[in-house]
Amino acid sequence: MNHSPSPSAPARRTRRILLGGLAILGLAGVAFVVQRPLMMTAPACMAGRWHGCYDTFNGPLLMMLVGLPLPASVVWALASLRRAGGVTSAWRMSLAEVGMVYGTVPMVWLTLQPGPGAGVVPGRVSLIPLRDLVTMGPVGIGGNLLIFAALGFFAPIRFTALASVPRILALGAGCSVLVEIAQYVFRLDRVSSVDDVLVNAAGAVLAGLTSRRWWSTAAEVPSGQPRPAPAPVD
Repeated sequence: MNHSPSPSAPARRTRRILLGGLAILGLAGVAFVVQRPLMMTAPACMAGRWHGCYDTFNGPLLMMLVGLPLPASVVWALASLRRAGGVTSAWRMSLAEVGMVYGTVPMVWLTLQPGPGAGVVPGRVSLIPLRDLVTMGPVGIGGNLLIFAALGFFAPIRFTALASVPRILALGAGCSVLVEIAQYVFRLDRVSSVDDVLVNAAGAVLAGLTSRRWWSTAAEVPSGQPRPAPAPVD
């Protein structure tokens, strides 16, 4: 039987360098595209003004980027405590916990921002699939894909129970339904659309698939403790 040879170490190193370079170029391209609208809100955000910063779309995203040292410090603190307690995969667990919260809460905040007719215009519902999708445009679709992307990426890394595509889909769809209900109940002058749920859930699944190699497959136990021995077989 013929077996194809595994990639050599130099080939793997070259592939990693290439992928890393492409990732850096991609991030640089995104930063170039968004830096102008983000910097438009910088004066209001740096002055600590609510209006012009946190009630806009660009302001929370800017503060999310500026505040990255805070979640990084939380990840370090949690991982250090876990490592001191002998927990395996301490860094992976800590990064997943902080990442899914820090990457999701600001995005949900954006979806719950009131429109100009909030409190006056009655709630609107669109239950016909794909009807609103054609009006979203590339920016709208991209934004909806990102709403629960961090949750879909990190949740199966942290929780074994969520480490499957159907469960990530259910998680993303369920969270999206809650957001759409909140938009309707609080009369935020936004349309509660089934297409938003579909795209939000798709974004969670796509993000989850990119993290599949790191999904949790077994309960973490302290590394200093012996694992339970398998039951004897008669």
